[in-house]
Amino acid sequence: MSVARVIVDVPSRDTDRPFDYSIPERLRGWTEVGSRVAVPFGNRTLQGIVVGLPDEPEAGPAGGRRLKELIDVLDALPPLSAELVELGEWMSRRWVCPLTVALQAMLPSALKGKAEKYISLPHGRTWPSELLLVDAGFRALLERGAPVKLSYLLEHYPQEADTIKRMLRSGELTESQKVEDRLSVRTVLTVFPRSEEAMRAAIAELGKRAPKQREALEFLIARPEPIPQQQLAEAVKTTIGTVKALGDKGWVDIRPVEEDRDPYAGRSFAPTKPMELTPAQRSAYEPIAAAIREERSEVFLLHGVTGSGKTEIYLQAIQTSLTLGKEAIVLVPEIALTPQMVERFKGRFGERVAVMHSRLSNGERYDEWRKIREGRAQVVVGARSAIFAPFARIGLIVIDEEHETTYKQEESPKYHARDVAAERARLHGAAVVLGSATPSLETYSAAVLPGDRDAAAGRSWTPVYVPLPERVAARPLPKVSLVDMREELRLGNRAMFSRALSQGIEDRLGRQEQIVLLLNRRGYSTFVMCRSCGYTASCPHCDIALTYHRGSNNLRCHYCGYAEREPEACPSCQSPHIRFFGTGTQKVEEALANTFPGIRVIRMDVDTTTEKGSHEKWLSQFRDRKADVLLGTQMVAKGLDFPLVTLVGVLAADSALKLPDFRSPERTFQLLTQVAGRAGRHELPGEVIIQTYEPEHPCIAAVQGHDYAAFTEQELRHRRVLGYPPFGRLITITLSHEQVPLLHTLGESIASKLRARAASEGVRQTVASGTGASLEVLGPVPSPIPRLKDRYRYQCMVKYRGEVDAVGWTADALRELAETIKRSGATVGVDVDPQMML
Repeated sequence: MSVARVIVDVPSRDTDRPFDYSIPERLRGWTEVGSRVAVPFGNRTLQGIVVGLPDEPEAGPAGGRRLKELIDVLDALPPLSAELVELGEWMSRRWVCPLTVALQAMLPSALKGKAEKYISLPHGRTWPSELLLVDAGFRALLERGAPVKLSYLLEHYPQEADTIKRMLRSGELTESQKVEDRLSVRTVLTVFPRSEEAMRAAIAELGKRAPKQREALEFLIARPEPIPQQQLAEAVKTTIGTVKALGDKGWVDIRPVEEDRDPYAGRSFAPTKPMELTPAQRSAYEPIAAAIREERSEVFLLHGVTGSGKTEIYLQAIQTSLTLGKEAIVLVPEIALTPQMVERFKGRFGERVAVMHSRLSNGERYDEWRKIREGRAQVVVGARSAIFAPFARIGLIVIDEEHETTYKQEESPKYHARDVAAERARLHGAAVVLGSATPSLETYSAAVLPGDRDAAAGRSWTPVYVPLPERVAARPLPKVSLVDMREELRLGNRAMFSRALSQGIEDRLGRQEQIVLLLNRRGYSTFVMCRSCGYTASCPHCDIALTYHRGSNNLRCHYCGYAEREPEACPSCQSPHIRFFGTGTQKVEEALANTFPGIRVIRMDVDTTTEKGSHEKWLSQFRDRKADVLLGTQMVAKGLDFPLVTLVGVLAADSALKLPDFRSPERTFQLLTQVAGRAGRHELPGEVIIQTYEPEHPCIAAVQGHDYAAFTEQELRHRRVLGYPPFGRLITITLSHEQVPLLHTLGESIASKLRARAASEGVRQTVASGTGASLEVLGPVPSPIPRLKDRYRYQCMVKYRGEVDAVGWTADALRELAETIKRSGATVGVDVDPQMML
């Protein structure tokens, strides 16, 4: 083994191929597939990942020249297994992204190393006499001979920057590079006691001197376990110096010990035992357990109404996997779900559970990742990226609320965790459980219409349909009432709360029950307009209206973060008649306080949950009955289980129906059904009041009857006619640049190449009707949001169905135009099977 095939960390189509390097003798025992390595690349040192160990280098650009050597292997154990490298190669093809981008997505940010430059005075060389006047500290540092970080020198001796440049050019200083991690393992200096006899001898030697040192030794004799240095000093009310003196005299041993940055340190979780499964739960659990035991790669769609006991099935299936010596991954879609899910899983499996989500610090995420890789955890609960947990023997992958769009990453690699889960399960012989009360139409149709080729188009897996149609203990689903807000207005009610919702809130306050209110808009007002001239406050960098936030008295763009002060007059005509329109969660919170004096409200939206641990704090307060109302955006709609919630109110049910996205009705139905499921989950009956201006809309009417089947039947009928998923597939190609004409020209080039390829392959170029292979390119046209962060956006939409390699054709077209794209300075993004059309 003398050659390593390496993917370097340069996310460019020009370098999206492996490069061969020779492995020096000293690194041959350490280099494996999945190893991170430091390699020379041009005049730089870069991080790379080994993707192969061929016997001979590949014939190619090297042309027989001697291969460059690996500089270093960065880890004792490869952070990526051969299976994850294979998965990365599949992701690169599946979602048209550079392989390094796919592989980097699997690593914790702590391991995304960067090259640091070091400066040193060559060994044996003296300081030039003409430069003796430089800073003495600067000279002394370099005269030691050890390399010093260039960033350190520039920070502490900025006045010597010209000296460094001059000496580098003349060769009097040398520059080297080293790839370093962004974060390291945390260590804590820990005191290890010697034998009791040795410490008693030390006390005798001290006599009456140094009473604090004597007290520390007596403490260690009474408790002869290793103890952190700081903790020992605090225990005997002394300084670190006193403890350090004991080590200097050899009476104790002080050395660094690795310590996990545990996000749940100090927390205790009440242990739970498996519950007796109902007959319906048992019939759902058995086929899943059988697949785990038989190491059969199979995907199950667990379609259970809210409160049907899906979580208990997850827990018992995980136990089956652990009993067989295998591991399990559980994905949840929102950070807000994590606290209750963590409580349930830690309560059942204790220290065997690792937690991974974006609200952990980089250090905490890294330590949880190490826990998994080192085999100290066998279950991981986390958001989307937890699908890449470095397990070696996966038995089960659970995706809770599988319909959620948060499982699709919106930056490259634009993967969907559901598809990655199915591929990992195939590689491991594992079972996948997709759980939801409102499955995505793509997943549902693949399960219930397996004979329909169009419905399963592009799907490499077909789920087994497992229904759970009733709640546990036969509890009834909550009664759902629709309130027509047009009628409320006609009767003179201009308040944001309908009469029915106001009465419902009043009743629950009187009975000391709890309420969940949903409004999927944060801020105070959704836009600001002048009533004299029609001016609307918009972001200067994006084509989007600014949202008013009352707490900070500013207008804010929710896309780029731009903010400006609240205007006192119209910036356009100077009229004082500037008004705030629309309603956000801040305004609802204010209205609740004015309408129901003394009401206690917890508001959960992006603005109130920025601090670490804020989700858990607010949900714990609500569970402990420190609030009457939980008000929020969609983060309060899913997965929460509170016994005293008997009323759910939805303030603007139709707000998302007008978005330019064919999935808007589906998303609205899912959100309303999910939030309705928060009511009446225990002994007390639940009620749901939905305020809408379109009570007759099919998706809202279906929510009233908890009728997923009726909604699905009608929605699938529309999509079949139009060729939208699941009866076809989509690829969105988005281009961005400062100049619109360039975008249009480049978009036309891409579209024409795809149309020409379809024509040459004899593929029909209309998808809206008919069956068989077809491909249609729509655009280029401006994106629904045509400008973001000062860059204009155009898009081409590729619709296709049947046996068409549209993904490969798109990749080919971009390769052919790579040089043109590079010269233009445009950014091109490809989204295969997009979930967001904006």
